Amino acid sequence: MKLEIKLYGTERCHKTQYYKTIFENRNLNYKFYDVEENLNFAEDLRNLYSNRKLNFPTITINTKRLRNPSEKELLKWLDKKE
Repeated sequence: MKLEIKLYGTERCHKTQYYKTIFENRNLNYKFYDVEENLNFAEDLRNLYSNRKLNFPTITINTKRLRNPSEKELLKWLDKKE
């Protein structure tokens, strides 16, 4: 199954950078959506949550949404899908 990974965050967020490193070290294709630089990306992120807050970093893997996951939790979902 092909993974569709989206990372919603900001360039200045250390956790966002941490997740980018994990994806790059595993040679995974992902799309980064900077919610400070693009209002459309911010709106997409708000639409993922009923409270409409900018909860970042948020990762989506296909239909699974992860809000600031631990490395263990993230790898569980990545390994399940690879």
